[in-house]
Amino acid sequence: MEKKQQAENVIIADANYIDQVAFHLTVNFERMLGRRIPPADLARWIDCVALDGGVREGEEETHVVLIHDKGKRHMENFLPADFAEELDGKAFRDHLGEFSISALAVEDMVERNDFFLDILGTVCTQKDVKRVMVIPNAEEGTLYDDIRETLRRLDEQTENKRITVFSMEPRQGGNFRQEILGYSLMAALGIRGEEFGQGL
Repeated sequence: MEKKQQAENVIIADANYIDQVAFHLTVNFERMLGRRIPPADLARWIDCVALDGGVREGEEETHVVLIHDKGKRHMENFLPADFAEELDGKAFRDHLGEFSISALAVEDMVERNDFFLDILGTVCTQKDVKRVMVIPNAEEGTLYDDIRETLRRLDEQTENKRITVFSMEPRQGGNFRQEILGYSLMAALGIRGEEFGQGL
């Protein structure tokens, strides 16, 4: 059997973190807008991240890696949400191409940030990969700095790749692009910019 080549686009996301951010956005915007915010549409969020990372309409292939704590079975603020039943090994297709999803639990003997960095390093050294979108928990600990250092160390192997790191606010730069995570999550939560003009 012929070995399937690595998808050209890879999204690596800390699922615990994006779930936590979606929760905080939901609480804040429900209060601000005076309406209920539904769970975030995971496919819509993935599309927005892919677009921010340079994926364009067509027959693209994108692999989505969701990293989560071993004890966490599902996300609270996204649909679909169950890692084992609804996400791992599943795929969907839309105007941007096909998205395949892997949900990877961090095993007890591995530190979560090390696990995240190992996956990032492995993906970035794959020659078929053209675009990498990275969504870490940049708000706690040293992971963001560790990512910057990892990408600096892999500079020669990543010079022809477009790497985009997402965070809630601009951070110190490196040899990668930056995007604000909140925009894609707001779109996935159905929060529209024109709503903020009401009552002003």
